[in-house]
Amino acid sequence: MRFLNLSLGDRVPDAKTIWLFREQIIEAGLIKSLFDEFDVFLRGGGFSAQKGQIIDTSIIEKPRQRNSRDENKKIKQGGIPDDWNENKKRQKDTDARWTKKGGKNHYGYKNHISIDVKHKLIRDYEVTDAAVHDSQVFDQLLDKTNSSRDVYADAAYRSEETIDELQKKGFREQLQQKGCRHRKLSEWEMRGNRTRARIRCRIEHVFGVQAMMAGNLILRTIGIIRARAKIGLMNLSYNINRYRILNETG
Repeated sequence: MRFLNLSLGDRVPDAKTIWLFREQIIEAGLIKSLFDEFDVFLRGGGFSAQKGQIIDTSIIEKPRQRNSRDENKKIKQGGIPDDWNENKKRQKDTDARWTKKGGKNHYGYKNHISIDVKHKLIRDYEVTDAAVHDSQVFDQLLDKTNSSRDVYADAAYRSEETIDELQKKGFREQLQQKGCRHRKLSEWEMRGNRTRARIRCRIEHVFGVQAMMAGNLILRTIGIIRARAKIGLMNLSYNINRYRILNETG
């Protein structure tokens, strides 16, 4: 109500009207364009990307679907089980996938984002199914306009290929070091991780605010097209809210 300057006596659109409006935006393919246009507005208003960038991923869960092993096998191959009728097809999301994180299984999609260190604004994003590894979209999210060449990310992104690519493009890698059973991190490496983590944790604040704003980050749409729309609008909404906070705090 505050954002739209509404009072208790004003008429507001019902859920169906909002749903139809969102569907029209999806059909027109405008979600990413709206996000990019607002980013241009932010940069023009003095909120350019500064002090480096942080890249990370959040899993957006979906209600788990009870498919048989054979049904899941066919879905993974890009098909649809032969015995599914039209009604069942409309209720099943064949684009979402399973992944494991922290020893737990998750089903749904991933919101890959890049933020700038100074303002904690989302500068770019990509939406994939949950099975896509974080590093596969790393290169797409790099912001060449940032005032600093530092790129922060957790150990999941660290590989020789990623480091070589960053160096070729003139970035300074600030990726977390990862140890293993046969190679433990040295004291120097652990100290470096702690130093980088103080900056990298800012992106966790972004995911935390998004979860708080949504109340429940469970995606109930069907298919990756609508998932991209919902998650894209969530990222845009975060930036609008963040812009308001930055203006209020000066």
